[in-house]
Amino acid sequence: MEKQPFCDCEVIHGEVVKKVSESMTSKEEYIELASLFKLFGDGTRVQILHALEQSEMCVCDIAALLGLTKSAVSHQLKALRLANLVKFRREAQTVYYSLADSHVKEILDKGFEHLRE
Repeated sequence: MEKQPFCDCEVIHGEVVKKVSESMTSKEEYIELASLFKLFGDGTRVQILHALEQSEMCVCDIAALLGLTKSAVSHQLKALRLANLVKFRREAQTVYYSLADSHVKEILDKGFEHLRE
């Protein structure tokens, strides 16, 4: 088994640490970003997002597409909505969901691109 490389130096490269430190953001933003990525850690939510990337859909359509209950889909859509990943509009008695913005599509597309390289 190959040994994992590690740093055995006593010298801290001050210029590098200073430069990188200046580009770092707040701990709160890292926590928020980690929470966002956790939402992508559920296959059902990713399927819903990918479906909504293709077309605006209502809960019933998503449930039929994925073979889930309307309740299960609604539960996942609520989490996605609270994270600003999806938005909705009401037309009479029907609520239609779509991706919140192009950034969500880009995240999905980049993820699939990475998987397929």
